[in-house]
Amino acid sequence: MLVLAILSLFNSGCSSLHHRGNYWVDDSYRAKGAEPRVLFLVFHYTAGDFPTSREILTGDNVSVHYLIDTEPDTQNGQPIALQLVPESMRAWHAGASYWRGRTNLNDTSLGIEIVNLGFNKAKGIGHWQPFTDSQIELVIAVSRDIIQRNGIAAVNVVGHSDISPGRKVDPGPLFPWEKLADAGVGAWPDAQTVNRYLIQRRSEAAIDVKALQNNLSRYGYQVPETGVMDEETSRVVKAFQMHFRPTDYSGVPDVETLAILDALLDKYPR
Repeated sequence: MLVLAILSLFNSGCSSLHHRGNYWVDDSYRAKGAEPRVLFLVFHYTAGDFPTSREILTGDNVSVHYLIDTEPDTQNGQPIALQLVPESMRAWHAGASYWRGRTNLNDTSLGIEIVNLGFNKAKGIGHWQPFTDSQIELVIAVSRDIIQRNGIAAVNVVGHSDISPGRKVDPGPLFPWEKLADAGVGAWPDAQTVNRYLIQRRSEAAIDVKALQNNLSRYGYQVPETGVMDEETSRVVKAFQMHFRPTDYSGVPDVETLAILDALLDKYPR
């Protein structure tokens, strides 16, 4: 009779029982101590061309979930992203990393590598390679899908430079973070709020380094809170500026940097 009752509930479509071959699972009791496995989305550039990047990222040492070419191939008029690692598996793309209290972000993140040479010098003149419109459109499409399926918060969409300041600089100052944020991918401050804080910050006599360090830490960065503008803090400031104020990423904090950080903390309180 019990078996018949179970089968009746199962067939009714409202049962918490699920059949798995030679056993059943009852998922009617849910633990509160749980969270999604995927919390972060991390952007990288490859610092190499497509064939080289594909070879390296399918080898034994490093890997990533998605690889996006400069001019992606298409199928039925739609662009193709290469998936090198299933989302259910861990890829080796983040390395030593930290964001919002988490370390070793390989365990809790998905990674997207974008084919781009990064920073190069030719005849003594350095330049960053721009991203193409078609690859950014595909980055947005893939990212929006990932974010929706995994419930990733805007502040947890980051660059490799954000989670490893100084050690990494990708995706670099030409990555269009504002365009992505406008499309629903990642965080960006409201311009009016930035201007309001600019007025306030300009009236202050000097920059409070410890308060700056505290605010960077509140947003997500790993930074010492010593009150000293040391090299480590400068690296973090540079990473922040490269993401949110790419016209000047000297690593020297100024009132605009502080105002942008203030506006981000307003918009994404922690």
